[in-house]
Parts: sequence; structure tokens; C-alpha cells
Amino acid sequence: MARRTLMTVRRWAAAAVLGSLLAGCGTTSGSEGQDKAAKEKTDIRVEPIAQARKITDAQGVTVTTERAPRRVVCLVALCDDMLAELGMTPVATNSQLLAHPRFLGKEKAAKIPVVPGGFLSPEAEAILSYRPDLVIGLKDTHGKLAPALKGATVFWPVQPGRWQDSVGYLRDLAALTGRTDQGEKAERTFREKLARAEGTKSDRTALIIFGSDENFGVATPGNDVAAGLFPKIADYPWKSRGVEGTYSMEEVLAQDVDVLFVETLSFGGPSDGKLSDRLAKNPLWSRIPAVRNGAVHEVDAEVWAKGRGTRSLGIVLDEATAQLK
Repeated sequence: MARRTLMTVRRWAAAAVLGSLLAGCGTTSGSEGQDKAAKEKTDIRVEPIAQARKITDAQGVTVTTERAPRRVVCLVALCDDMLAELGMTPVATNSQLLAHPRFLGKEKAAKIPVVPGGFLSPEAEAILSYRPDLVIGLKDTHGKLAPALKGATVFWPVQPGRWQDSVGYLRDLAALTGRTDQGEKAERTFREKLARAEGTKSDRTALIIFGSDENFGVATPGNDVAAGLFPKIADYPWKSRGVEGTYSMEEVLAQDVDVLFVETLSFGGPSDGKLSDRLAKNPLWSRIPAVRNGAVHEVDAEVWAKGRGTRSLGIVLDEATAQLK
């Protein structure tokens, strides 16, 4: 797969990569913004959510529904995450997130239809066959579906880059569905968890790396929601260069990383072994402090790379803080 495709897949959190050396992702905030965000204390206050038939999200997208949506098709895992937080399930999805034990679990998740075409090319005709009153997809990936869905259903393109975006989307969906109490509770739970983790910030250095083979990438705060949490809970030295470009094992080695979190990505099927096992073939791998000290942790890429909602991010915080002590 081309370098650009690989980079985009991780940015979109599409659980997958089948190719060449990942280019480091671009950023929307830069290192200065990253440092500022790390110093800001998390506000645990939750403003009341009011029911609405029309919302305008943080990206300026306006969504209007005639009635509270009940039949929702999820084309991006953030949608599954939000519905779970609101006590709902999608009528169809193309994510495996709900199979996680802290969502529905494998048995219940297996009963939800899968949208044909996968994450990158979901079929419009199939989507409409589920008679949705709301379809939620990723703007960069699924925006092209808008013309085919227009007039038949409501399409909401989302594009989270920070945890604050994820909270905003949750609040908007809670307003549209009328599940305001559930939305406020989920937001409060996440904010309080982040504040607690922030209050016991580790002095250890951490990085999130991802990929499908010996070629890999490093998640960058500013465009990766999970990585954006890390400057609040640990020393996360990886800052964007401001432009897309390749990264190397030498650069990771130079960071003296104490703890590594590894996302093994796959595309449309089970992965072929752990990324950390394949990276072990690189002679520089064994020189990384985290590797020497047995502090390399394979994590669930469905949650860490794709979820990006408050429940997924809560899981990330739980798992990360446990290993950063």
C-alpha cells in the first residue's frame, strides 16, 4: 500500500495497514499547542444537554432530524462508541469495536449486521437497506457518500482530532436522540477519569507506535485522539514536524522511551502476528529502554486506534495509567 494510504489509515483510525513505511502524520495543532494542552487542567464540570432537532457541531456541520434518531448506521467506530454511551446500538456497523468486552462483547456484537464494502468503501445501497434515520461516517472517508444518501436519510460527517471533539460529538448526538441524561453521565465519567489520571501524571516517557509489519508509525498528538491524552498523563516526547514525513527506529531510540504501547493493525481480517514481534527483527529495537525492561504492551487497536469516543478513551486511560506507574 502506498505511503500516503498507510498514513491516512492511521489518521482515520481505520484499523489497518498493509504496506510500506508509515509517514508521520501531519498535525493541526503543532508542538506549541501540544505543550499548552498538556498544562491545562481538565475541567470536570458538565454543562446540561438540551434536546434538539437541529445541532451545529464543532466543525460547523449542521445536522437536522425530524424526530429523535433510533435507527443509526455507523460507518466509523466513534459512532458505535457514542451509541454505547447513550445506551443504544446501531442497526448496522462496519467496526469491530462493539465486540470488546467493555462494549457489547463478541456474542452480542455478532448479531449486529456488518455494512458491506468495509470501512473505506461502504455500499450506499446496503446502507439504505437498513432504513436508517441517521448515518454517521468519517468526513474524509465517507463524505463522498453524501449525494447517494441525500433525501433518503440524514448523513452526519464527523472528524475528531482531540478528545474535546469526541465529547462535543457525544453531546450533539445526546441532544438529537433525546438521551441527555446518558450523555451528561458519560461525559462526566470521562472528564473525572482524565482529571484523576492527570493528577497522578507519570514521569515516565511513553510512545504509541502502530503498523502491520516491520514498518511502523508513531501516533502524534494533534491529530490522534488517544495520543492527545498522553501529554496529560506522561512524558510524551513525540511532536509533529508540521509536515508529513517518514520516521525511523533511530528516532524512537533517541527518545529513551520507558513504556511503549503497540497497536498491531490489520485490514479486513486477522493480523499476521504481533507488530512488536516483527519489530524485534530490527537490531535497534532491543536497545530501546522499554524493550530492555519488558515494558512493551500490545493494545487493542480497535479501541486505541479506532474508538476515539469517551468509552474507548476511558479504556485507553485505564490501560495506560496502569502501565505507567
